[in-house]
Amino acid sequence: MTDIDQPVEELSQDECWSLLADGEFGRLAYRLVDEVHLVPINYLVDSGALLFRTGSGNKLLAAALHSDVAFEIDWHDDLAAWSVVVRGELHRLQEDEEHRVDGLAHQPWILTPTPDVVELRPTVVTGRRFRLRRPEPDHELV
Repeated sequence: MTDIDQPVEELSQDECWSLLADGEFGRLAYRLVDEVHLVPINYLVDSGALLFRTGSGNKLLAAALHSDVAFEIDWHDDLAAWSVVVRGELHRLQEDEEHRVDGLAHQPWILTPTPDVVELRPTVVTGRRFRLRRPEPDHELV
C-alpha cells in the first residue's frame, strides 16, 4: 500500500504522549456557562497529565468547576501533518502539589503573574497523522 492509500493513520498512545512531551504550546477549549473559550497555553507533561500555570480568570474558574475540556497540539509541513487531542477535566493543584512544576523546563511565555497550577487529567488521548496531497506540478500554457 502506498501513502496515498493510507492518508490518515491513528497514532498510538505512546506516540501521542511522546508528541505531547516534546511540545510546549497548544490550545485549550473549555465551556463556562453558555460560552466556549479557546485559549493558547504553554504546558508540560507530568505523570500522565498536563500542567500549566495561570492567574485569576476564566481558566482558574473552569478548574474550580472541574470543567470538561479539550486540548490540542498539532504540526504540519508540505507533505505531512499530525494532531493530538486530549480530553479530560481541569483541577487546580493544591499548594502541597504545586512542586510538580518545580525543576521542569517550563517558563511562561508572557510575563504576567501565574501563581496557580492547573492540571488537565486526561480521560481520552487520541492522535492522527495525515499524509497530505503532493502539490500538482505547474503546467505551462503553450
